[in-house]
Amino acid sequence: MKAMIILNPSSGKEKAADYAEKIEETLRNQYNDIDIRRTEKEGDAAAFATEACVALYDAVIAMGGDGTINEAINGLAEQAHRPALGIIPLGTVNDFARALNIPLDPYEAISILDGQNLRPVDIGKINEHYFANVIAVGAIAEASYSVSPELKTRLGPLAYFMEGAKSFLSGETIELCVEHDSGKWEGQTFLLIAALTNSVGGFEALAPKASVNDGKFHAFIIKKMSVPKIAALIPSLMKGELQESEEVEYIRSSFLNVTSGKHHVVNIDGEEGEPLPFKAKVLQSHLEVFVPIINE
Repeated sequence: MKAMIILNPSSGKEKAADYAEKIEETLRNQYNDIDIRRTEKEGDAAAFATEACVALYDAVIAMGGDGTINEAINGLAEQAHRPALGIIPLGTVNDFARALNIPLDPYEAISILDGQNLRPVDIGKINEHYFANVIAVGAIAEASYSVSPELKTRLGPLAYFMEGAKSFLSGETIELCVEHDSGKWEGQTFLLIAALTNSVGGFEALAPKASVNDGKFHAFIIKKMSVPKIAALIPSLMKGELQESEEVEYIRSSFLNVTSGKHHVVNIDGEEGEPLPFKAKVLQSHLEVFVPIINE
């Protein structure tokens, strides 16, 4: 059996080499051929993952931040042969790992590889790109691009929340048309957020009904409202009760087609993506991911 370790040397600081050594030691119990590939530039992780598909590897272990994990998923998606995916989270938010109960401590995450316990997981496809967790459109989503690396390191998920809250309270809306399984929604919104999992931006209660392989986006459209109503909505957001608010349109759908009359850019897994319009769909149970035994 063959396994590939995709390592972002800039993640994990000086411990990256130690993590890689521990992964290799753990995999030796199951795999007799182990390759380590180190990324040097954007796109390397995706290219390595695709190479593993073509060469019929049995597992790909991605070690790094959310960007590295996203790239690995893009390299594996819709390939004829898809190796099992292992995730060693070294990012700021690590939503995908949180949703799968993968430990955020790297050594603990490495230990689950030994169990060979796999779970089928949905991924999303937006135009010609793939994502693991969430897409978002609106001034709040765009505000996240201005969060500095230093602030992300210091505050973690709270950095995104603080920047988004400032935009939220400014009252800036955008006009969207959203087609979905049950029809179409049109109007002014502060934010459209469509999640594949229950963990978004490090907050694990945002979409409590979302399962990692239910084949659906769990989309929330926060409608135009007064600033006092915006402030009153924040506790609902924190408690995972957004879908119960009259100010929020909750949509459960296998696809989303989103258009706007003005220029807006979609946020994909926390990173700046591509401009609207976009077509997104769920690829149900598309990847097999190493998870702790307790997930079963």
